[in-house]
Amino acid sequence: MRISERRPDELRPVSLETHVNAYAEGSCLIKCGNTHVLCTASLEEKVPNWVKGTGSGWVTAEYGMLPRSTSVRMDREAKKGQSGRTHEIQRLIGRSLRAVVDLKAMGEVSVKVDCDVLQADGGTRTASVTGGFVALYLALKKLADEKIIKKFPITDTVSAISCGICNGEAVLDLDYEEDSTAGTDSNFVITGSGGLVEIQGTAEHAPFSPEEFLKLLALAQKGTRELALLQKQALEK
Repeated sequence: MRISERRPDELRPVSLETHVNAYAEGSCLIKCGNTHVLCTASLEEKVPNWVKGTGSGWVTAEYGMLPRSTSVRMDREAKKGQSGRTHEIQRLIGRSLRAVVDLKAMGEVSVKVDCDVLQADGGTRTASVTGGFVALYLALKKLADEKIIKKFPITDTVSAISCGICNGEAVLDLDYEEDSTAGTDSNFVITGSGGLVEIQGTAEHAPFSPEEFLKLLALAQKGTRELALLQKQALEK
């Protein structure tokens, strides 16, 4: 039994609350245990320079942690400059969301997904992908309904989850305490139809085996199937 008393293949309690921002075209507050992330999706009637003239749209993301999202206050990145970690997470979220969007169907408009971590207890990047997709879906549906974009461009769902090897056992959805001591730490981004978008895996101490990797993948597949169902339920409300 884990410290959290969860089974090795058990997610933390997850909730997805939609329409939590009165101004954004799409919004979702995702809670994965004690990790809470506010995701908003906003329309921009322009595209980056490298997309202009192609007839395609664009989806991108920004990510940030509030000063007291952790146990000790951190300075805002607006004060000290964006870290490499933040830049990497933003790129991950953007890549993950674009993997399930037909950009050509959007025309030359952009949607920016902002993921603001209100409270962090591990898995903030994976929660941002999962909640960010819900916010993006709502925004694109609104734009399609209002004929701002040519047609609804979502091709599949996408969600993300962490897995790791803790005390020699493969476990799903690491909280901070597990993540900080795991021998192997990984993140998986998987579509609703089972396609692999991105895999990040690192051995913190001893290397992990191909057999252990397959155990982590199986856990991630189970977890993202459950998350896809929760996304569907949230979007039907």
